[in-house]
Amino acid sequence: MKTVSQHRYHPEVIALELGYGLIGRPLMTVRCYLVGDTLIDCGQSHVAAEMKKFVRANPVKRLLLTHHHEDHSGNAALIAKTCGAAVLGHRITARKMQNIRPIMPYQHLVWGQSRVVKVATLPPLLEFNGHRFLAIHTPGHSKDHTVYLETQHGWLFSGDLYLGERIKFFRSDEKIDQQINSLKTVLQYDFDALFCSHNPVLKGGKKKLRGKLDFLEEIYGKVCLLLSEGLPEKEIVRRMDPKNDRFIKYFTMGNACFGNMIRSAIHAA
Repeated sequence: MKTVSQHRYHPEVIALELGYGLIGRPLMTVRCYLVGDTLIDCGQSHVAAEMKKFVRANPVKRLLLTHHHEDHSGNAALIAKTCGAAVLGHRITARKMQNIRPIMPYQHLVWGQSRVVKVATLPPLLEFNGHRFLAIHTPGHSKDHTVYLETQHGWLFSGDLYLGERIKFFRSDEKIDQQINSLKTVLQYDFDALFCSHNPVLKGGKKKLRGKLDFLEEIYGKVCLLLSEGLPEKEIVRRMDPKNDRFIKYFTMGNACFGNMIRSAIHAA
């Protein structure tokens, strides 16, 4: 089942919300944001037909990728071909989109595979149609993760930097120390609207992002305390794991679970 809906958050900001479920409603949806003729992220390839229809109705001149994950880059090649749009991203994003690696079965089911596309490396500042965007590298969720701050209106297009204040799982390659540093970096800037790809916060977004920082620092602090008591990794994970991630853990074959967050903190300590 596919779900497609549009949300107008501002006269100049449209969100296209996309979801795909093999059976029944999607497990999650992703939002792509259109600001004038600039699209930020482009959704999963399972909804390529819907994205193609959208960009034909709303001509896109440039596509900014927050990172290479399939739900953010899945239609980049399609958009470049359909609109002739320039695709921009971090230099690591550019490398990854030229060398698409195999993905896990659950990723094929939920999102589908991205396709090779040429990505131009981002300048630190982008200006177009009266908008001024800062590209801020925010690794942790992925090595290439980048957010876009529209400084005129205080809009933060945050990709997967936020997701929620008290997140329930990490992917196996996420780094908690890098995420903490990235959150601290972004919180130095002024913004209010948090245009998250999965959980937008239209007002008070900076406070919400600070809440996530507090949560991750709390997790890291508890892990450091247990390490100081001489506990081994397995026991620390057992003590701290609330076990409310079991469906996700088994569905992803352990690629996404709360234990990954604890292990990341252990390795960073």
